Amino acid sequence: MRLAVPLSSGLLLAIAERAGAGEGYPTGRLQKGLLLFVDGQDLSEEGVGFGVPILKRGRQTVFAGGLELAQRRRGPVWEVTAVFEMNLVERLAKPGAASLTSRPLYAAKDSLAALHRRYPALRGPLTAASNALRRSFGWETTFDETGPVARLPLTYSIFGGEGRVAVAADLSGLSSDGVTEVVVMNEQGGHHFDRYVDARGTTLQGSEIGAWDEVGAASASFVSPVQRVAFSLGQAEGARLRRGRELIGSRVAWSGFGYSFSPALRRFDYELRIARTP
Repeated sequence: MRLAVPLSSGLLLAIAERAGAGEGYPTGRLQKGLLLFVDGQDLSEEGVGFGVPILKRGRQTVFAGGLELAQRRRGPVWEVTAVFEMNLVERLAKPGAASLTSRPLYAAKDSLAALHRRYPALRGPLTAASNALRRSFGWETTFDETGPVARLPLTYSIFGGEGRVAVAADLSGLSSDGVTEVVVMNEQGGHHFDRYVDARGTTLQGSEIGAWDEVGAASASFVSPVQRVAFSLGQAEGARLRRGRELIGSRVAWSGFGYSFSPALRRFDYELRIARTP
């Protein structure tokens, strides 16, 4: 099933019951959420889309590998429910070979990823070291099924003419056993959305944006100056809002926000706005 909801001024949101898009990117295996189209062009690149859950088990990350969709329309408002199957973990493999299974390797990889997010000054050297190791050993990113960790329903209420999406995540069925953090991602393509602005007057361009930094302003936006479109989020109760943008060769190309919060939270709500810019 695929659903497409027009907004205004050539904007459209689409979501489908399949593992992913983003052909050519390793994350094409991941289930995507709401993807933004402008005049028929998909702007998601490697980004997972709007309203996509991720689970953290310590330093391990669990991604969605599929979903089930249901929808209904109430006048101008589309109500879409997506039940995400959380069942994929990131692995390394040589082309055509089985994934590597070394626990010390992945423990080291996850530790370095945590350092990358936490310390901006280390991001350049860590990325260069990671790329060098990948080239040296011929590794590429892949995703393996880990068995169903959870099924998480998210409901999107899409007010098309207003460019507004109310997102509600139902976490009542999530077992906190082993899950240390929940993140709801809102990403689109990193080449398209290369400008960050927020309510404090901060404007960042390109590499100035950083990889995973906390947003202190009441609201913030990513802007595509070429496509003349922006998406915006505000602070939400019970969560930390972080921003990021990464471009790494043909592997990584995303820009967006993530809300992170405790798995003890039973429901999480926020609002996304999408609009044309001058």
